[in-house]
Amino acid sequence: MLWAGFLFGLLGSFHCVGMCGAIALALPGPAADSTPLRYLGGRVLYNLGRVTTYAALGAGAGLLGQGLRLAGVQQGLSIASGVLILLLVAVPARHTTPIAGWLGLSRPLAWVKTTLGRLFQQPTLPALYATGLLNGLLPCGLVYLALAGALSAPGVAGAAAYMALFGLGTLPLMLGLSLSGQLVPLLWRGRMRRAVPYAASVLALLFIVRGLGLGIPYLSPQLQPAVAETPLQQPRTVHDCH
Repeated sequence: MLWAGFLFGLLGSFHCVGMCGAIALALPGPAADSTPLRYLGGRVLYNLGRVTTYAALGAGAGLLGQGLRLAGVQQGLSIASGVLILLLVAVPARHTTPIAGWLGLSRPLAWVKTTLGRLFQQPTLPALYATGLLNGLLPCGLVYLALAGALSAPGVAGAAAYMALFGLGTLPLMLGLSLSGQLVPLLWRGRMRRAVPYAASVLALLFIVRGLGLGIPYLSPQLQPAVAETPLQQPRTVHDCH
């Protein structure tokens, strides 16, 4: 199901254009001695910074998912991921910031925004990469949806790869936006943003069907219960009586 991360990122990148497009368009311009290649490299580094943060968040989700799998809820975890995605779809995007406040994240988010303001004054390659890193921490319903899917990815590395692929899926459109300024007309941005909840719902149903273990190859394979390994018993020594 790792491919689903890239596909979701690709479809959801239109949502990114609407929500984070302003940041991409406001990135510091090239320095006086900058070359076109250096300008392109800075935009690429900014987007790779987002991908790095998404991968790190995915690893955290993978740790949580691994702990739940060890508790014996492998199939239930996939179903729960799908249900969680559906619940997040039902929550309006305007509630993501208040939710972050309820979780006690208001102060860290304020630091992120303040630091981003400082980085915008530095048109250097490290600053652009750091801008991408911090941008990945801003409240975003699309990222929360992707993290819900990463919970049921295979292991910590699998969850990190899922989120990295999600970030790479958003890269083409976001990179093009930062280079061209107006890559997608406003009308189409609105239409594709409205399509994101439907794409997320399809992804949620895939996770639920996968967790049901219906015996459908690749889509919903029958999951076998884990069998605890027991050490091989040494043959007992038989002593003959004389």
